[in-house]
Amino acid sequence: MKYNNPVIKGFYPDPSVCKVDDTYYMVCSSFQYFPGVPIFESKDLINWTQIGHCLTRKSQIQLETVSSSGGVFAPTLRYNGGRFYMTTTNDTTHQNFYVWTDDIYGDWSDPIYVDQGGIDPDLYFEDGNTYFMSNGTDDYGISGIVQCEIEIESGRKLTPSRSIWQGSGGRYLESPHLYKINGRYYLLAAEGGTEYGHMETYARGDSPSGPFKAYANNPVLTNRNLGGYELQGVGHGDLVQDHEGNWWLFHLGFRQTGQWLTYHHLGREVFLTPVTFGEDGWFTAGHNGTTLMSFETDRIADCIIQQEKKNFTFENTDWNLDWCYLRHPVPEHYQLKSDSVKLKGTGITLDVPLSPTFIGIRQRDFNAVISCEISLTGGEGEAGITLYMDENHHYDLALHNRQQGYEVIERLNIGDIKSVEKAIDLGPCNHATLVIKATATHYYFYILKDGTETLLGAAQTRYLSSEVAGGFTGVLIGLYVTGESPDCNAEFTRFSCVYS
Repeated sequence: MKYNNPVIKGFYPDPSVCKVDDTYYMVCSSFQYFPGVPIFESKDLINWTQIGHCLTRKSQIQLETVSSSGGVFAPTLRYNGGRFYMTTTNDTTHQNFYVWTDDIYGDWSDPIYVDQGGIDPDLYFEDGNTYFMSNGTDDYGISGIVQCEIEIESGRKLTPSRSIWQGSGGRYLESPHLYKINGRYYLLAAEGGTEYGHMETYARGDSPSGPFKAYANNPVLTNRNLGGYELQGVGHGDLVQDHEGNWWLFHLGFRQTGQWLTYHHLGREVFLTPVTFGEDGWFTAGHNGTTLMSFETDRIADCIIQQEKKNFTFENTDWNLDWCYLRHPVPEHYQLKSDSVKLKGTGITLDVPLSPTFIGIRQRDFNAVISCEISLTGGEGEAGITLYMDENHHYDLALHNRQQGYEVIERLNIGDIKSVEKAIDLGPCNHATLVIKATATHYYFYILKDGTETLLGAAQTRYLSSEVAGGFTGVLIGLYVTGESPDCNAEFTRFSCVYS
């Protein structure tokens, strides 16, 4: 059969996967968004359904003062002795920790911290021993992939942290994962930075602590030399074996906005690439060491159909799964219903690294039509739809309450430039249907009134890209309200995001 990449679209970076019985489970990074670390499940590797989050309580993760692209970095998901473990980093507080659960559909424990620095932690279990790895510097001042043994009940270190591999020479050695395959230990890592030079490398050895010998043809997977190809930034992966014994690599990558347009704004997404072991025990990945936008394979049965959801509404999404908040929300500011949401405004705007009244869903593809009916009541304030990358890079289409009446505004926020490009006066009318049409290169902003769309303006997607804004996230389609008045409230109905 033929499957298409990415297998999970939108801002879901740093995938980590484990298989339990006949089901695959995956977690991804969440950074400053809450709940943290989304969890997915699949029966066939290509169709994934979100089932929850690992971090759902304030006691599990501190996000109040987290900057954009801070907070929860790359997680690792593992299963041992009937229990799931998720280990990750709060990069803002520089703490590595893990949480656990015996029911992946239920709640997870409070954090257990490990006194080892770096980021991208990994857990490996063998014969009652637990090995903890991250990148960084060991207890002797040597940098690389760093490993110690821990007591899994407490996180207490049982051995000093020691650097076990220095990579293949690329910058930003990170994302270590350890596996035992056919009697040998394989250490997988990412190098080159999570940008256009990203790559997967690996080494193998005869014990979980090395020494490790690098694969002679590293990088085993990279798209760094594929100029003019949509899929770039390939790296940060995790190996998994399927029901038939085949090996696969789930990894991140991003889609640039055009063949020669080196910008991406959807974030880093989840890609699937086949892995093949040779007779010598070394493995190769993908098509001549690269990842493709689609693969023909006999490893997945022809009867399996890759599904893709194209229409997202209030009615067919789950507030607890598909939607998220900026940092920790104030629950009483949100009234979530099956077909609408009411939001209460505060003085916190989208322009500061705090927690405004905001609930967002990830933009999953380039071409989309986004619409929502909005009613605004109370004192002076505004409510609308934001295309949000971070507090300095977002485009807002909003209903604004002034002393002299209401208006719809198109505002562009690009770095230090914050400009209302156009305003349409509504007089005393306090409601409007707002529409945003997205393409790979532009967003177009409309108000819909009496069946007629009026264009306010357009803006290039590149100014919401990682290449301009920086950071590690992607665009979210956010619904928000802000206002100094204590009675500033907004109701959002008939939300729709349709991809083509």
